Amino acid sequence: MQRSRVFTLLYKAAMAVSFLSATLILAPVPRAQADEGCQRRLVHADHKLHEAIERHGYESRQADHWRHELREARQWCWEHGHRWWNEDERRWHTDHDWDDRDHDRH
Repeated sequence: MQRSRVFTLLYKAAMAVSFLSATLILAPVPRAQADEGCQRRLVHADHKLHEAIERHGYESRQADHWRHELREARQWCWEHGHRWWNEDERRWHTDHDWDDRDHDRH
């Protein structure tokens, strides 16, 4: 009877360690993928905005479209990760400090 109790205790401990190990190993993956997708979306919108301004002018319909897309991408990243990528500075921001008119100077 004593052996059975020890075996059960060891089995439960091994299962708990296995579960914790798997959780710690796999937990960062979704965040990394989300950050990568967020960054890629922001870089794309930022690039397209610069391109639209250069080709069609600052006040163009195309520039307004990409300004809207950039704003939406920043908002999505903020809502899902509480940070957003600034392509011009090439860094993550952890404050909700973007300026929708930040491309006025470019």
